Amino acid sequence: MRRALALGACLLAVGCGNASAPRPDSRPSVLLVLFDDLSADIGLYGGVARTPSLDRLASRGRRFDRAYCQYPICNPSRTSLFSGWRPERTGVWGNLRNPAPWIRGAVPLQDHFARNGYYTARVGKAYHSRFESEFRWSEAVDTYGEALDEAEALAWGPWPADEDLLPDVVAARNAVRILTAPRPQPVFLVLGILKPHAPWVVPERYLRLYDPAGTSLPASVDVAPLHAGAGTDMPREKWPEAIAAYRASATFADAQVGVVLDALAQAGTLERTVVAVASDNGFHLADHGHFGKATLLESATRVPLVIAGPGVARTGVSTTALAELVDLYPTLVELCGLPAVAGLDGVSLVPVLQDPERSVKDVASSMLKVGAARLGNAGRSLRTARYRYTLWPDGVEELFDYSTDPHELANLAPVATYAATRLALRARLQELPAVQPAPAR
Repeated sequence: MRRALALGACLLAVGCGNASAPRPDSRPSVLLVLFDDLSADIGLYGGVARTPSLDRLASRGRRFDRAYCQYPICNPSRTSLFSGWRPERTGVWGNLRNPAPWIRGAVPLQDHFARNGYYTARVGKAYHSRFESEFRWSEAVDTYGEALDEAEALAWGPWPADEDLLPDVVAARNAVRILTAPRPQPVFLVLGILKPHAPWVVPERYLRLYDPAGTSLPASVDVAPLHAGAGTDMPREKWPEAIAAYRASATFADAQVGVVLDALAQAGTLERTVVAVASDNGFHLADHGHFGKATLLESATRVPLVIAGPGVARTGVSTTALAELVDLYPTLVELCGLPAVAGLDGVSLVPVLQDPERSVKDVASSMLKVGAARLGNAGRSLRTARYRYTLWPDGVEELFDYSTDPHELANLAPVATYAATRLALRARLQELPAVQPAPAR
């Protein structure tokens, strides 16, 4: 039986503290766009996949060239972002764990905005899809769901139905409706864009932009990672076609952001809106022979990040300052003048938004479980401006020097001339809070 696409019929009206407070002129609205599986290997950073909407946003904001997720899988990453806690602290290390019981004691990001008079809205995916109902919003619109049978049968290809039924098209239109509706208070809206998450099924005109015949494989295609989660399994001869389809999906996703930005500009509210755009994790496109995420390498942990709007100085200038997704919580709070929240693990990026030459941290960290989560076995990785150091539970170490090896072809951990660097980074890693076996919650 053909299953219908689940569109935005779920509107949850939830009472929020101070929701009727008058809007102070100084408080901006917030649009937080979260992509699913968007690699940093896109046009925004000089890659092949065209992203004109993100390019335009970066020209009036700050592009972060070294931004990293804390866990290269959807549910752990998003739980960390919205709770302000690192995965070592949340205990959420997989897509099947309901985050709500595990972050008791945290103040979810949207709740903090609601308590301070904001109208909070979710359109599409914010937390992991199966657990969205665990969290409160003034309004929630579900745009994801079970796709048409024709689309489900494809790993990639042209969308076989009306383009208006695509979840991300529906999401963009609902975001415009919510952001442009007259209301007495500012809006905090999370727009979840599903693409370029597989399947890479988009309108045919996007697929025509990328020719598989002209798609080359990356330099590291034959260098397998030490540990990797499940990826998309396909014959090697299909890899160029898959890469082209992924890039088409990224361009399609970018276009939906453009719809919202254009609507805000036309309404005259774009300059008064804080816009933050990021992905929950990166994605391997055949580099290291992997199609997927769930590694502690650059492609899986590095994410696109752009912040624009009030509070950003020297717009259009990118920064090499390290940033993490866990930093978004305190950054948005400070940009909007809200009270600080105690106990957050991230730090505000506002100093970098005011001056792209500044830095607020010297390392970014990510983790990945190995084996059963209840045992607390996890690989942990540190990214500095130059190096990546990773320590696995069995004691195996990895060290990459991006100044000489941008494709992670050579593990320098056993090399004697790098011993001092390895030991210094290992000591720095051990300064971070330890990963504990997860208690029952």
